[in-house]
Amino acid sequence: MQKGRLFLFILFLTVSKLLAAQDPDAVQEYVETYKDLAIEEMVRTGVPAAIKLAQGIHETEAGRSDLVLKSNNHFGIKCKNTWTGASVRHDDDARGECFRKYDSPEDSYRDHSDFLKNSTRYSSLFSIDPTDYASWAWGLKKAGYATNPQYPQILIKLIEQYNLNDYTLIALGKLKESPQDMATGKSKATPHVYSTPAGTDEDDDAAVSKLKARVNDYPEGLFKINDTKVIFAKKGTSFLNIAEQYNIPLSRLFEFNDMKEKDIAEEDQLVFLQRKRRTGNNEFHIVQQGETLFDIAQSEAIRLENLMGLNMLNEGQQPAIGERLFLHSKAPSMPRLTLKTDYNLYDNRSAINNQ
Repeated sequence: MQKGRLFLFILFLTVSKLLAAQDPDAVQEYVETYKDLAIEEMVRTGVPAAIKLAQGIHETEAGRSDLVLKSNNHFGIKCKNTWTGASVRHDDDARGECFRKYDSPEDSYRDHSDFLKNSTRYSSLFSIDPTDYASWAWGLKKAGYATNPQYPQILIKLIEQYNLNDYTLIALGKLKESPQDMATGKSKATPHVYSTPAGTDEDDDAAVSKLKARVNDYPEGLFKINDTKVIFAKKGTSFLNIAEQYNIPLSRLFEFNDMKEKDIAEEDQLVFLQRKRRTGNNEFHIVQQGETLFDIAQSEAIRLENLMGLNMLNEGQQPAIGERLFLHSKAPSMPRLTLKTDYNLYDNRSAINNQ
């Protein structure tokens, strides 16, 4: 027991020492320089922007290492037998090892993405939720990317210290960065996407309001989501009027939308005019702050019971922010849940007790 604690303490000191060697200003400058490239590469290949930036920071000493200065190699990729391009010699695990040399940082970023994406050694990483940076970091180490035993901890610490997961969320379209934020490098998003917020009711209401504001891009009149007919109804719209206008029995309208009967829409919302699909059009849905299962089922046009079944959820359970919900196939495990259980699956304005 004592030996185990001593090992963990030494490990903590080692990681802390390695990170302390990084100049925060240099790290921020590196992030500002390459974040857009990391986002572009994530969109192109799926390598999380947070992971790419953390690897780049660590491998290049925030852009100042001898290797990067003479080779534009931001990820410490060695030549291997398949490399036919330019190279440089650099001391690493052994003296004078062969490393790839690039004409530009952009070439290095692209080659790193292709190196991971096209190798069977790293193929399992791409089944991991891109926002789950910890699993990606440990997966890289397990696949043999680096020999440093502290490699995963170093990447995770960098990601959390400099809010790098924000750039993964930007690439996923889950977060927008204002021009001021882009200029200053200051992020307003929460880096711990798997943590459960313990906010007040006012915080929750504000989060729900922001969430609803984001979906107000829907067109007027009849349109389709996931090949299912739907309209966007404004707050105060009579459900009876909707049913009569589209010649649908009122009880069926509520059934199509997984809703309890009510007279009017209590908020702006999607109203489906036919039964939603058993699976979603998208493969996954990343849970956002303020979203309930009802919100997700509506936005993805999937039946609520099927959404719950695919993800092994029961009534009253609410997946935590950042969790990936499966929309096509059965999830391999239940998502992590928020500590709060006062979300009603059918109406997020009505609390239920699930203690």
